[in-house]
Amino acid sequence: MAKKYPRQALVKTLKLEAIRLHTEEGWSYRKITEHLGIQDKDRVKVWMRNYRQKGQAAFEDRRGNPFRFGTEQERERRRLQSEVDVLKKWLQILNQEGCDAGTASSTS
Repeated sequence: MAKKYPRQALVKTLKLEAIRLHTEEGWSYRKITEHLGIQDKDRVKVWMRNYRQKGQAAFEDRRGNPFRFGTEQERERRRLQSEVDVLKKWLQILNQEGCDAGTASSTS
């Protein structure tokens, strides 16, 4: 059975192979697209342009919110801060009730 790879890994590998064939082997864009089975004839040109501008960083996966996943410590810190905020609010409510009860009993 063939080993399965995530789609993004395959796409990145394909892009890097196309770049290698063009830069190191001197293949034409047309020959690369035929060899790798790429249907869009201009796709390799776009990959080369991105590679020239940004290097290998052009092929990194940038989908999603980069701030969504924090470290384990950061998640724990946010959880504890939420807990502290809830306890502060609860203390504030209890203090208000205590003041209201104290005022009501002293006026009678």
